[in-house]
Amino acid sequence: MDSQPNSVEHTLRNLRAVDGPEPEPTAPLTLEDLYRQHRMRLVRLAILLVDEPATAEDVVQEAFTGLHRHWSGLRDAAAAVGYLRTAVVNGSRSVLRRRKTARDYVPPHTANARSAESLAMLTAEHQAVVNALAKLPPRQREVLVLRYYGDMSEAEIAEATGISKGTVKSTASRALDALQKIIAG
Repeated sequence: MDSQPNSVEHTLRNLRAVDGPEPEPTAPLTLEDLYRQHRMRLVRLAILLVDEPATAEDVVQEAFTGLHRHWSGLRDAAAAVGYLRTAVVNGSRSVLRRRKTARDYVPPHTANARSAESLAMLTAEHQAVVNALAKLPPRQREVLVLRYYGDMSEAEIAEATGISKGTVKSTASRALDALQKIIAG
């Protein structure tokens, strides 16, 4: 393999640039602080997973509602962010399962419902990668989005998705290969 970085991986990492760096907690965070600091990042994560802004917002709202119900049992703000990410991934999975059933196994991502503003913020290369992501199987898409957009480690992805670290690693590898083939084809 050449020494030049993989362009698909590079582009996926650059999708995070739209959000900027994740905020560093400076004091004990309230639920309101978490909502204000992380809501839009979580909505964009959910959009990449479910491909519909309105549905993504619903998934994130449900995640925050669940966090509110369990707020007294949380260890710290970092645990709250992890809880929210996991809840968004699981909520997105549920949405996709319901879609699949409702559409009688017709591929759920036939329409591109992204806003004009979000597409305008992406370069042509970014758009190609985001469009190709929508063509991947759900688990492969989840792993790549969490790895490159969510900047999560294999262990964090395994915990958020409920699969082993080895499965995360092999899924990511297969997903990158498939993504490159989709973009090249």
